[in-house]
Amino acid sequence: MPKLWNETIDAHRAAVRKAVLETTAALVAEHGLTSVTMSRIAKDSGIGRATLYKYFPDVESILLAWHEQQISHHLDHLAEVRDRTEGAGARLEAVLREFALVSRRSRQHQDGEMAAFLHRDRQVSQARQRLHRMIEDLLADGARSGDVRDDIAPGELASYCLHALTAAGDLASEAAVHRLVTVSLTGVRPGGVGTSGTPPHTDATAQAPHRARHGAAHEGRSARP
Repeated sequence: MPKLWNETIDAHRAAVRKAVLETTAALVAEHGLTSVTMSRIAKDSGIGRATLYKYFPDVESILLAWHEQQISHHLDHLAEVRDRTEGAGARLEAVLREFALVSRRSRQHQDGEMAAFLHRDRQVSQARQRLHRMIEDLLADGARSGDVRDDIAPGELASYCLHALTAAGDLASEAAVHRLVTVSLTGVRPGGVGTSGTPPHTDATAQAPHRARHGAAHEGRSARP
């Protein structure tokens, strides 16, 4: 088979797959996971049911494929932010801010049912491990440059940052997200909390997301008319 023909077929398949993923995500976000059928996906994607089943066996498999695409996109984006920023301290701040903003945007586009389903996806754990390694490496670079405290292991600081900034998904505004990032950065910089010879207590670190959610709830109440 000619190479051009193969490339045309591959491009067509990629376009169909992209349309199916985007259509399914939009339908589930609008109507809920249990209300979306393969027939509706096929109709809104502009393809036949038989064609759709050649790509995916059910709605759940489509959502998982979409989720995998989203995770890869987010991780690649964070790597781009890291690579285009100069200076260890600036790189760390840029990546943490973007991670927090992405967390908030992602949470806004998922209802409770969809979020619960995707949370069970094993890819979430794998992505979190990759993200943890990225943040840990940035913190280690920052410790060597003097931008990050060196009295606590970078791995522990990475866990602190990720737990704290995951709470950004519940915040009411981007301004609140930036405030949360600033507080988190203060904790990992030299002279931050716990630098008097005693590292921050694990329980205090674990409370960071709770405090952030409490702050988000307070902000949400204040914003109501």
